[in-house]
Amino acid sequence: MFDQINSHVTKCTDLSAEELIYFNSILVYKQVPRKTILLHEGDICNFEAYINKGCIRNYYIDENGFEVTLQFAIEDWWVSDISSFQNQEPAKMFIETLEDCELLVLSPQTKEELLAKVPKLERVFRLMVQRNLAVLQSRLFTTIATSAREKYIDFLNRYPTIPQRVAQHYIASYLGISAEFLSKVRTKLGKS
Repeated sequence: MFDQINSHVTKCTDLSAEELIYFNSILVYKQVPRKTILLHEGDICNFEAYINKGCIRNYYIDENGFEVTLQFAIEDWWVSDISSFQNQEPAKMFIETLEDCELLVLSPQTKEELLAKVPKLERVFRLMVQRNLAVLQSRLFTTIATSAREKYIDFLNRYPTIPQRVAQHYIASYLGISAEFLSKVRTKLGKS
């Protein structure tokens, strides 16, 4: 159950056997069925979850009532509403499982205990936040500066397994285009 997360963590820092055992002991294992809302907009996010298995999306509902997908997260990724988790303020998004998921979860309290007892893990979480920021900056640039075709190609290059795992309307929402327009883009790409 802990092989993936241990591999993930030890890529970033060296942990003793005792530190790794403590890290694993503080994680809460959860099996969550697909189509479960893990976080509702307006609630306080009380988890950071490592995805052992499954696919999750973060989204918000715009002023017209449409769901706008912000992020997909799959195996070996972490998912949370960072601002809500860190500041204990109401979430601005929903987090939903798209597949049956196996998660390893930290609460704000257990994360603080963990970092106090194993300070080397600060590096892991810093690198995770930096990676997340780099992905968001790249996504922002792609959203603003590229065509729908280029956005879709970039999405396929970055996340090659996700199109087989999620409904196309979620991908269209992520790209900021309609499902019908995405279908046209995909058809044109198939012909080229």
